[in-house]
Amino acid sequence: MATKPLLMTQTKKCKVLLVDDHPIVRQGLALLIGREADLVVCGEADGAHSAFQAIAALQPDIVVLDISLSGPDGLDVLKEVRMKTASLPVLILSMHDESIYAERAMRAGANGYIMKQEATEKVLVAIRRILQGDVYLSDRLTNTMLQQYVRGASSAKKSPLVNLTDRELEVFRLIGEGHGTRQIADELHLSVKTIESYQAHIKEKLSLRNARELLQHAIEWTVNEKGGY
Repeated sequence: MATKPLLMTQTKKCKVLLVDDHPIVRQGLALLIGREADLVVCGEADGAHSAFQAIAALQPDIVVLDISLSGPDGLDVLKEVRMKTASLPVLILSMHDESIYAERAMRAGANGYIMKQEATEKVLVAIRRILQGDVYLSDRLTNTMLQQYVRGASSAKKSPLVNLTDRELEVFRLIGEGHGTRQIADELHLSVKTIESYQAHIKEKLSLRNARELLQHAIEWTVNEKGGY
């Protein structure tokens, strides 16, 4: 007696690329996503160069991108991704305060922004929402943005860091992580003179008198997981 062919009931899994320079974070996310029937981690990358290679080779359906990478940060990677593959969904993952980075990330082309302090289930919610064509922001950030809209942007209390350009904020973060001027220049592929110019602009915008105050404030901000400046 002839047997009937088996029907394919499994749906295609959406491929997720993880870009984070902390192996433990990548492992945790991979375990979380790997338990889902509709998602699969297709690859991992720890920096800008490996991220671009993985995107080209693996053709992921979505990229989960840490904003605080060593060397060129997540915003740099995001901007480059948008230049090369404009339609590729990107979820920004960050340990830093939403009020500092979220607007920058969305302006640079992110499809969502989620903090590492959020519950792990929220990461899955964010990924699926973005894959459906929506934008993901936390309830807190959505509420903050609505309040700013209702009350007016000028009435909202903002951190002085919002006045920094994306590159200045990147330099400020690297200073806080203990990188010297030469090291920052090497990591960002810029000249020492250019980095010194960024440092001067940062001090002026944050009303800091000297390099010592700049270092102190950068360290205080960086070690505070919520970007408490």
